[in-house]
Amino acid sequence: MAGRFKTGGMKELQKNLNKIKDNGAEEFINGCTRELAQRLLRKIILRTPVGDYSDTYDLVDAGDGKFLVMSDKEGGTLRRGWIAAGSLEVTKTGNVYKITIENQVPYASYVEYGHRQTPGRYVPAIGCKLKKAWVQGQFMMTISERELRKSAPKILEKKVMRFLGGAFKNG
Repeated sequence: MAGRFKTGGMKELQKNLNKIKDNGAEEFINGCTRELAQRLLRKIILRTPVGDYSDTYDLVDAGDGKFLVMSDKEGGTLRRGWIAAGSLEVTKTGNVYKITIENQVPYASYVEYGHRQTPGRYVPAIGCKLKKAWVQGQFMMTISERELRKSAPKILEKKVMRFLGGAFKNG
């Protein structure tokens, strides 16, 4: 059985795929990597706890016989500490594209994974004695990464379909 077919469409597809390879595949992958890193950073920041210092205050004399209640502490240091190293700079090693997300606040790992402490010890910074021997971690980065791993395939599939759309147009 013999048949005939035209190869013009295949040649056009090959030409379009080569254009994609030559003109933007690397930048497309870097863009996808940056978007996933931004989504992860947002999830982590929103999940990071903020200290509540509403019960720590100083009475300040207002001068007219009245006193103002003022707190010199502010929460949010840990949340503000999250950064993408190198402003979302993508590094490539082999077939792996990577962006480093970190928190330079010294106690970040203790909040993430939990920590031991000595019950009964007085801590001036919080103004009370410690009660528990173990403080459970918040796992803000761990949970956020797990969530992103579940949603990443759908996110990337949409982006890839849009990116490749030009190569598969009928015409």
